[in-house]
Amino acid sequence: MRYFLFILYFCGFLTTVEGQEKYIYCIKKAQEKIQLDGKLDEQTWKSAQVATNFWQSFPYDTSYCKSKTEAMMTYDDNFLYVAAVCYDSLDGEYVVQSLKRDFSYPRTDAFAVYLDPLCDKTNGFNFTVSPYNVQREGILNDGGTMGVTTSWDNKWYSKTQIEPYKWTVEMAIPFKTLRYKTENKQWRVNFSRNDLKRNENGAWYPVPRQFNIAHLAYTGVLEWDSHPPAPGANVVLIPYGIVRGEEDYITKTGFQTKFNTGLDAKIGITPSLNLDLTFNPDFSQVEVDRQVTNLSRFTLFFPERRNFFLENSDLFERFGFSKIRPFFSRKIGLYNGKVVPILGGARLSGKINQNWRIGAMTMQTEGVRDLQLDSYNYSVLALQRKVFARSNIAAIMVNKQAINGTDIQYGQYNRLAGIDYNLASKDGKWQGKLFYHHTFSPSKKAPDQNAHASWIMYNTRKIQVHWNHEFVGNNYNAEVGFVPRKNYTRLEPMAYLFFYPKSKTINNYSFGLYSDMYFNRKGEFLDRLISVSHATNFQNSARIDISADDIYTYLFFPFDPSGTNSTPLPVGDYYYKQVNASYTSNFRKAFSYSSSVSYGSYFTGNKFTGIGEINYRWQPYAVLGIKAEYNQIMLPKPYKSADLVLIGTTIEVTFTNNLFFTTFLQYNTQANNININSRLQWRFKPMSDLFIVYTENYATQTIGIKNRAVVIKLSYWLNV
Repeated sequence: MRYFLFILYFCGFLTTVEGQEKYIYCIKKAQEKIQLDGKLDEQTWKSAQVATNFWQSFPYDTSYCKSKTEAMMTYDDNFLYVAAVCYDSLDGEYVVQSLKRDFSYPRTDAFAVYLDPLCDKTNGFNFTVSPYNVQREGILNDGGTMGVTTSWDNKWYSKTQIEPYKWTVEMAIPFKTLRYKTENKQWRVNFSRNDLKRNENGAWYPVPRQFNIAHLAYTGVLEWDSHPPAPGANVVLIPYGIVRGEEDYITKTGFQTKFNTGLDAKIGITPSLNLDLTFNPDFSQVEVDRQVTNLSRFTLFFPERRNFFLENSDLFERFGFSKIRPFFSRKIGLYNGKVVPILGGARLSGKINQNWRIGAMTMQTEGVRDLQLDSYNYSVLALQRKVFARSNIAAIMVNKQAINGTDIQYGQYNRLAGIDYNLASKDGKWQGKLFYHHTFSPSKKAPDQNAHASWIMYNTRKIQVHWNHEFVGNNYNAEVGFVPRKNYTRLEPMAYLFFYPKSKTINNYSFGLYSDMYFNRKGEFLDRLISVSHATNFQNSARIDISADDIYTYLFFPFDPSGTNSTPLPVGDYYYKQVNASYTSNFRKAFSYSSSVSYGSYFTGNKFTGIGEINYRWQPYAVLGIKAEYNQIMLPKPYKSADLVLIGTTIEVTFTNNLFFTTFLQYNTQANNININSRLQWRFKPMSDLFIVYTENYATQTIGIKNRAVVIKLSYWLNV
């Protein structure tokens, strides 16, 4: 307990130093109706305060941007308006990836605004527009330290105009889209512009180069001339209908057609508290997970993409660490890649007041006889209390309960309770986490049903240091979480030094030392990785990485590293080493590529890995990419060697800002699968889509067809 209190005291010291506020934007109500056309010819824009003199974040962070940018804001009763003039004195085309929504900001010319309506510097919203009026919106969790979560979608409007030596943008963001308190006359705000033609990224409020440009610790004050208008009734209905036709050639069940319909609803309880409802949802994703080669002994993590779970997702998903997650929403509605019907669910999330956030969710699934799955209720309660400047303490409770009809099966449950402390200093240099979680199951009465960990990071322009410890007990059983291994203690220290030479070619280079060690209760190694690395970042965005690894693995059970179900390696100790090198070219060019190689010993033999990726961009209409991975595993007899090949081809065509066609072709010898997935998306109205998806799967050895399916899905966004 003294240790815990000391950490809280130390963290409080780190987060209570206040800085002088120098960046204040005073927003005034519009004098007339704003015509959203990107021309900025209204008197309101001519008299609005102008945010200019953007500071560079890349390639340097000690001077003003060379490309001038002017940002302005205003509002009326229904919309928050943001406008910008992005001057450009260089000849040539703007750099854009495509006309597809939710583009990559670092790889596209764009203007962005970052909003923190609750002034907590931990949660916010991002709206971004490219010169071709392609939109990108997302939410900011954990203070924006990891950037923007673009999986979140909502309705807003924008227009752009491209003129000689500049482009202009107007955004109209409905107040209903945002979560805020009407009594707050101060928000936090920042603007940024990525100018890839000049290879320059900058922001109105200076953001040090070691941080993401979306970092909410570095935001100015948005001062309202009056209280922000109430958004009014905020009710959104999203009905959908889906038709699926499929044929399984392995089971020979013949062609089958399925139809389903359902409804999602979003209800604003308060301007900062939202209720999501879903009835008979369809969580069979219209996006496909990219296949990977898995040479580890553990399950791989795939992120959540389903829209119902995304808003305020950090309230539920950010507990624990990346590999010790007490709650993982993909466990609901999906089982080993198979869809589990969800009857319905509700989710309440958002801010109660300036310091408290709440998340409560319940979902009911239907039993699936073919998968031998019972009907379950999944319930989660999360509370978060802000402390100090940007830190918080959060608690979570997860309950998985079997239900037979209307009868609760009291002997079939899995429960978890946990508490996390999340540290974020005012200047962003210190970050950390401390947590303790405990599970409860009727079949797990033994000790060690807990997991705990601590992490601290110090990050400046020239040095980055991490310390991480983890412990997962042998009987820790988070059935609604993601925990690929148990019964271990882990230590993970790392340190990196960065250097910034005065060079027209090299932007920076770094040296790193990384160690990842797993122990048993006796202090004996289970796994160990020690890596030394060097990276060079060039001014033109190219990058070189080299590293050398020393690896130790203890096998608890026989393991076939070839993945071919051949003679497995026996239990025991294995020592091996490898060297790695990679190069990524200048992605601003229409033709770009990357490659990496690894070679070294591997268990009782050797392994070579080669990865290559080529992309060609016919902007802004099409992107063609191909990525190939080859793993050659060479083991002495009686163990089997293997040549594993994974090839993925991507074709993306964006006919307009609202019509997209994407095709994936994936060839995976480890999974013995060739996958073809083609998707046509027509956004016929804002946030309303028609999807047509066609999928086929073949065996790599015989090229015999496994299954094929076509899906037609229509969803409609209706503001009530």
